Amino acid sequence: MSVHPMWGKYPTLYTELTSVLDLMEHSIQISNKDISTAILTMINAGGKLLRPAYLLLFSQFGSQNDPEKVTALAASLEMLHTASLIHDDVVDESTLRRGLPTIQAHFDKKTAVYAGDYLFVCCFKLLSTYASSLKSVQLNVSGMEKILTGEMGQMASLYNTNMTVKQYLQNISGKTAELFALSCFIGAYENGTSEAFAKKCGKIGENIGIAFQILDDILDYTQQADNIGKPVLLDVRNGVYSLPLIYALQKDAPALLPYLQKKEQMTDEDVRMVHSLVRKLGGVAQAEEAAQKYTDTALQAIRKLPKNGGNTKQLLLAITQELVTRKN
Repeated sequence: MSVHPMWGKYPTLYTELTSVLDLMEHSIQISNKDISTAILTMINAGGKLLRPAYLLLFSQFGSQNDPEKVTALAASLEMLHTASLIHDDVVDESTLRRGLPTIQAHFDKKTAVYAGDYLFVCCFKLLSTYASSLKSVQLNVSGMEKILTGEMGQMASLYNTNMTVKQYLQNISGKTAELFALSCFIGAYENGTSEAFAKKCGKIGENIGIAFQILDDILDYTQQADNIGKPVLLDVRNGVYSLPLIYALQKDAPALLPYLQKKEQMTDEDVRMVHSLVRKLGGVAQAEEAAQKYTDTALQAIRKLPKNGGNTKQLLLAITQELVTRKN
């Protein structure tokens, strides 16, 4: 078990995230060996631990000093995130996650569903033990609802060649940005900041999350499968149309529709043509501009944070900048 190498340049954060991983691993107390092994494999599969990292960083703005509680809250958020990924892979029938076989591919769908369910239990066990008020528990329940709403919105939009940018943003605000927002809010709020300040932190997280998801979707059109750990443009075959494709459709739908109308019957050559057309029509460039807009909004808000977080502002600026300029 080890923390992603991206944190090597931040020694304190590296150590704290190692504690988060340790707690997650020790929280898995289940007699079913398949489910236990499946969860531990997923936990140690090399995720970046972005959400717990932001929770840990925003906790620095609070007046309390309770590392055990902060570690537990960070672990609970990452368990919630991991559970949602496991269930996503079942719904999408994905065979790869982070370059490794998914739980449902390595074991079976039943094991994957139970593994995700058990992680939800672990998440709320930690929350119920360490959250100082019902506020954080309520927010996590609300967060789960928003994530589900985003996923259902995406499902309702499958193969919709008339999908709007607004619909896309609504979907990713739920399925991706909500957990970033929760991490930043709970990190600040549970460590003693005012609710008003914590909400500002949550808004920063929301903008980071939106930028992160847009960039993730851009990588489908700029990277090879072995670099991003999933088959390039699998989403297009499955009818999930992301921002670069939406922009390209707005520019020249007739050029793309003959391929997209084949839906899951798209050939590899069809996929390559969509890949090429989206870039030629400026879909990637427009999506990059949108990601930069949300990034700039988040960075401006971080610069306005108080100095009582020590060097936390500088860390947040550096990590956020690195996150949204990544190439894989």
